[in-house]
Amino acid sequence: MVLPALFTPFLTQPDRCAVLTDFDGTLAPIVDDPAAAVPLTGVAEVMERLAGRFALAGVVSGRPVAYLVDQLGSQLWLSGLYGLERFSQGRAIEVAEAEQWRPVVEDAAARALAALGPVVEDKGLSITLHFRTEPERGDEIRAWATAEADARGLEVRQARASIELHPPVATDKGTEVEELARGMEAACFLGDDLGDVTGFDALDRLAGGGMHTVRVAVASDEAPPELLDRADLVVDGPPGALALLEELASAAPPPD
Repeated sequence: MVLPALFTPFLTQPDRCAVLTDFDGTLAPIVDDPAAAVPLTGVAEVMERLAGRFALAGVVSGRPVAYLVDQLGSQLWLSGLYGLERFSQGRAIEVAEAEQWRPVVEDAAARALAALGPVVEDKGLSITLHFRTEPERGDEIRAWATAEADARGLEVRQARASIELHPPVATDKGTEVEELARGMEAACFLGDDLGDVTGFDALDRLAGGGMHTVRVAVASDEAPPELLDRADLVVDGPPGALALLEELASAAPPPD
């Protein structure tokens, strides 16, 4: 693809720019079994090239960082579980406020498994309840999650064909994008789902302070209209996201 002019600042000052992206539905196709999701061929290599070219290249995801390291390697900044976990410079760290909630989340995961069965994905510091393969159970699963959150002090977050339970810690994709991009001349974020709208919110706040920002929506049949409507650029699924990132990794700077 031809790199849109929106990205010219990224080519003129790469050492002052951040390239940030979601994982599922953006770098990896959505699949029925979340454990079977893998990035498109070439993603890990292009992300490593981006890390070598720009001030920061990273992935901001709802996945645990251990999974992201397995899939993408250890050369990137990786934010997992919506910022509850981070991986940088060869080590993983957790947000301090989240650790006290681990026993609560573990108990909730056990109750979820007993009540709902194998729809439960236990991520350690959060839980995802999937209904992609059983859409008729969506209302049941939402109701159980809402009641559990109210009883245990957890937060409910909506996601694609799933619902999540999180500790009440003020982190999300937006807080991560804003923190990582702060101080840059330009930043972009690629996402495909409702949780990625907070990343766009963060770019809007940064743009209000004078930063050049680019909001990239990764289109699919399930992409939320709010995400698509707010995007500066829409690409066609993970292949479109990969093509854009490959161009960012290799495009020559514009002539003086």
